[in-house]
Amino acid sequence: MELALRTGGVLADVTVTDRRGRRIAGATGEDGTRWTSSAPLPAGGRYAARLVVERAGADGPRRAHARLDFRTAGVPAGDRLTVSFGPDDGGTYGVGHPVTAELSHPVPADDPRARRAVERALDVRAEPHVEGSWCWIDATTLHYRPRGYWPARATVRVHSGLDGTRITDDLYGGPSRPLAFTTGARVEAVTDVAAHRMRVYRDGRLLRTLPVTTGKAGYRTRSGTKVVLGKEPVVRMRGDSIGIARGSDDFYDLEVRWATRVTWSGEYLHAAPWSLDAQGSEDVSHGCTGMSTEDAAWLFRTVREGDLVRVVNGYGEPMSPFGNGFGDWNLGWAEWLRGSAFGPGVPRPAADAGPAAGGLDPAL
Repeated sequence: MELALRTGGVLADVTVTDRRGRRIAGATGEDGTRWTSSAPLPAGGRYAARLVVERAGADGPRRAHARLDFRTAGVPAGDRLTVSFGPDDGGTYGVGHPVTAELSHPVPADDPRARRAVERALDVRAEPHVEGSWCWIDATTLHYRPRGYWPARATVRVHSGLDGTRITDDLYGGPSRPLAFTTGARVEAVTDVAAHRMRVYRDGRLLRTLPVTTGKAGYRTRSGTKVVLGKEPVVRMRGDSIGIARGSDDFYDLEVRWATRVTWSGEYLHAAPWSLDAQGSEDVSHGCTGMSTEDAAWLFRTVREGDLVRVVNGYGEPMSPFGNGFGDWNLGWAEWLRGSAFGPGVPRPAADAGPAAGGLDPAL
């Protein structure tokens, strides 16, 4: 949004506020006749501009004060782009849980301006403060994560400023529900495949070391960092769910207790009483991490959704960043930032840049 001075003089000072009194960030141009907001303004909004105009006089520069009330054009009729945030509002999660944003309409990668408008409008704030960024997973999905993990016992608030935002010529944003959640202690379950041991930490303190068995040859457990997706006291596991034919020597059909899920394709940490002799010494599973019933029940009670599960010194394929759970942490920070619409060479919005989209050019 731009304010233009059509009479003589220059703009010595400009203050623009919205209806709630919040200041809109912006800057005056080099010639002093135009003020431009740092970000476009939402359609249908009301604003007030307080201006100091300086003009030359016989006795030196003279200043005059003016006020301009204006509103941006209304939103045309039609569909609206809205967003659904995750995880669930009001919950407490582990420090590894990313914020997810599911858009009601696709915003393709070949329209970077529209993606920047969306990303600029999605605001994430944490207490304590963290450095973080959105990453586009596909045309309708974004994830937000900090550079490191969330702080333990933090509060995270997510808000959409899409309502009234112009995304494309034909698409404007609509209202969306905000989200707030907290994080618990920093809990990490670290499986050393070569040592056949899992060490579980809370806030950096070792709680327990568990003998485990992981995936055998042909079914190696994925390496890297995963996030707890959920917990099931009892789950039925069948070999045909991962492509093992019935009648094969590898086929299984079991009711498994104390199952902590880490991938959508069926990788769990769970009780495996049938492999007690191998736990701590040999890899015999079909990809899951097996342990005694007592240890699995303890782990089940200890972890929550969003807690970290790391597999190190293993032989399996690396955990994929997206599509099979939350593997977001397997991307380095520079690589993560490349998934943002504000990639290298594109100025990122300031934290106080205000709402996004629309257009107006009032003159004084």
